[in-house]
Amino acid sequence: MEHKDEHRREPVVGSVAGTGRRRLICGFGAVALGVGLAAADPVGPGGGTGRAGADGKHGDHSPGGGEGRDRGASGAPGRPAEPGTVAGRDGGEDPEVRADGARAADQRARVRFTTPEAALRELAAGNRRWRTGREQHPGEGAAVRRSLVAGQHPFAVVLGCVDSRVPPELVFDQGLGDLLTVRSAGEVLDEAVLGSIVYGVLELEAPLVVVLGHQGCGAVAAAVRADGDTRGLPAHVRYLAEQIRPAIDHGLTGQARLDAAVTAHVRRVRARLVAEPDLAPRVAAGRLAVIGARYELTSQRVVRIDGPTF
Repeated sequence: MEHKDEHRREPVVGSVAGTGRRRLICGFGAVALGVGLAAADPVGPGGGTGRAGADGKHGDHSPGGGEGRDRGASGAPGRPAEPGTVAGRDGGEDPEVRADGARAADQRARVRFTTPEAALRELAAGNRRWRTGREQHPGEGAAVRRSLVAGQHPFAVVLGCVDSRVPPELVFDQGLGDLLTVRSAGEVLDEAVLGSIVYGVLELEAPLVVVLGHQGCGAVAAAVRADGDTRGLPAHVRYLAEQIRPAIDHGLTGQARLDAAVTAHVRRVRARLVAEPDLAPRVAAGRLAVIGARYELTSQRVVRIDGPTF
């Protein structure tokens, strides 16, 4: 069914598949593992906060306003200000202020984003909060947990790395029921991973799939080191290395080779997903977007690597 509204208000409900700050891998499928990396355009033009990053650079300014999800209790556009917070991850913050912000985030109306653009704007806004130390940790309160018993309606599927430093719900500052996360080392695809992604799109109606790589990926590093000779790797790790190997640029050396391989691998995974028969019709109709992105450990920024920002 095609939705005409960019977002609509409804309870976000569901038995959670890899959602929340403490999460279990979805019972539907996908085993967890991890990787990724790349660089280019920021994840999206932002939404909700109307703020730039802590450094004010990289064209990260939000056009303002935002989705209904970014409205405080008063209904005013934009996420409610958090007095006492300090931009920047080392600035610190009054615990009581953070607690008040979390409660406000839980109390605001939950919104189901139904277009790729709306979903991407929310992820961009969430990553901005994360990297500037203004996390809201939404969707963790008792009322939200109770509402999720009846079902789930995540607004995005994130295929990410199993790396413990890159949990999607944290780097995008989302809560229970918001993201369907599928994690495998090196974002490597297999039947379980593909089935889990398709489940999120076809059954749960998520309008956005993000292939999220990251700086310093161990799975890609293992593939680069092996460079085709996987005999010294554990049996199951060989499969990962073989899947990543086509992304290696032998014209590069050292860190440049690793960095380029992470980026190229994310692009390859995205291209395969776009061509999947179960997903391609929705992509062609504009009901689904599949994007490649990369998380930078040094800056905590997520950037797109596969095209212009939405």
